[in-house]
Amino acid sequence: MLTKELLKQVKQIEILTKGMVNDVFSGEYHSVFKGRGMEFSEVREYQPGDDIRTIDWNVTARLGHPFVKIFEEERELTVMLLIDMSGSLDFGSIEKTKRQIAAELSAILAFSALKNNDKVGLILFTDRIEKFVAPKKGRSHALRIVRDILSFDITERKTDIKSVLEYFNHTIKKKAIVFLLSDFMDKGYEKIIRIIGKKHDLIAVRLRDEREFLIPEGGLLKLKDNETGEIRYLDSSNPGLKEYLRKKLQAIDTDQKRLFVSSRIDSIDINTGHSYIKPLVDFFKLREKRW
Repeated sequence: MLTKELLKQVKQIEILTKGMVNDVFSGEYHSVFKGRGMEFSEVREYQPGDDIRTIDWNVTARLGHPFVKIFEEERELTVMLLIDMSGSLDFGSIEKTKRQIAAELSAILAFSALKNNDKVGLILFTDRIEKFVAPKKGRSHALRIVRDILSFDITERKTDIKSVLEYFNHTIKKKAIVFLLSDFMDKGYEKIIRIIGKKHDLIAVRLRDEREFLIPEGGLLKLKDNETGEIRYLDSSNPGLKEYLRKKLQAIDTDQKRLFVSSRIDSIDINTGHSYIKPLVDFFKLREKRW
């Protein structure tokens, strides 16, 4: 049963993100994400100036004079949204949680695909596959994706990026544009992410919050792991411990970036405390320069 509050949130996100798609990202999506290539359309008689490499020799032999194959750009794309729904995504220290940001980003991508007549699919995951929504077109389908993300019930589950990428690899056979939205608080997915990066157009969207990297002054702090429920205590007045944690987090961040670069995977960093418009626009501009 859909609650009035949930329907209100979905409607608000639709209004917000559709406006962004129309005003900010108009044309950007189409120019950046081109079709998978060229698909056969028809044959016609050879005309002076035609590329001889396009001659259809079977038809030519059968009819006694040359015919060429005509190809058209294959425009329809499949966009897959792989959304991390683990406990750590329910964290947000300012206005919105990472999960709320993920819902808005998903709406922007879904409505951009809708405007371009592309199909959109969804996989919600934690340490298991929570939900699979097959790629489809249409406004109601895009709104369903947003609704599924917002209504997901957090149960303090862990993260398993390797499993969701393996599931995706076995489920989606044709080349797709894949947005993986996560805080990437996991490991062991290095091999499969390289495989997916070669077969599909994979973009890693890293959801961050400043409080995850800044330890406040407060003496003995009580901390809870949102994924396991484990309680730990941290002495925030210990400069050596704070420096150790800072270096540890920096090393993780550096390793992730190095993995994406070596796997030829684009990445976008989104912070819950800042607007996500600029990082998205910068991403589109960077991709557009390559074409």
